[in-house]
Amino acid sequence: MKKIIVTGANGQLGRAINQVYASDNQYECVNTDVKDLDITDIDAVLRFVGEIKPYAIINCAAHTNVNGCETDVDNAYRINALGPRNLSIAATRVGAKLMHVSTDYVFDGHADTPYTEFDMPNPKAVYGKTKLAGENFVKEFAKDYFIIRTAWLYGDGKNFVKTMLGLSETQDTVTVVGDQLGSPTSANELAKAIAYLLPTDNFGLFHGTCEGITNWADFTREIYRLAGKSTEVITVTSAEYEKNTTGVVAPRPPYSVLENYMLKLTTNHMFADWEKAIAEYIRNM
Repeated sequence: MKKIIVTGANGQLGRAINQVYASDNQYECVNTDVKDLDITDIDAVLRFVGEIKPYAIINCAAHTNVNGCETDVDNAYRINALGPRNLSIAATRVGAKLMHVSTDYVFDGHADTPYTEFDMPNPKAVYGKTKLAGENFVKEFAKDYFIIRTAWLYGDGKNFVKTMLGLSETQDTVTVVGDQLGSPTSANELAKAIAYLLPTDNFGLFHGTCEGITNWADFTREIYRLAGKSTEVITVTSAEYEKNTTGVVAPRPPYSVLENYMLKLTTNHMFADWEKAIAEYIRNM
């Protein structure tokens, strides 16, 4: 069997990838988290990858606390930039493919049409800056690589959907921002796209999100409708939300819609509409 190292395997996407490959007898996932492999340690990465000699590495590990990255800058660069660099060097050394997961935060969010892979990044938050640095290291050091940018991800783990459902248990109303637009994306849908691309030589940069556009407030309303919750959603602006939030708040892209342009140009693979994906997720919870 071909071995695939999955970093960040205990996260939402890592778990979804394991589910996708669970019934595939061609591939074996070698799961790692920070306690198993510190991707910021180049020597540890080279040693581990050299021992496994994988067919591919799927990098799901990241410092994803967007607000936390603003004050934990060095650690954000270590995990989101140096980590992908180290994995790229190791992958090239053993002839493995590298699948690196990135984010919509590489854009400033001031567009009014969906971003394609050909649009110029301009990150504003530390999180986006470190993730873009990681992309650039992958391009520099990996030979056979895929970079797939996603957004508004939810799956098996802590996420926006579960947070909103949790609030509905104790509150009659919730306030949610309505002026940030994006495409809620199921980790399962993203994992299927990764599994689709990985056996190919269709290398390069891709966007990978569910189809369609919504905002956080309307997304919450759909979550509650599907889950049979009566909690009222009160729409607020990002400025109003930040005014009532303590601590450092990282700048959010107001427009986070990614167009899966390269997938559509080069493959027949399509993501599900976001409404269909969240309905399936709620149904299977």
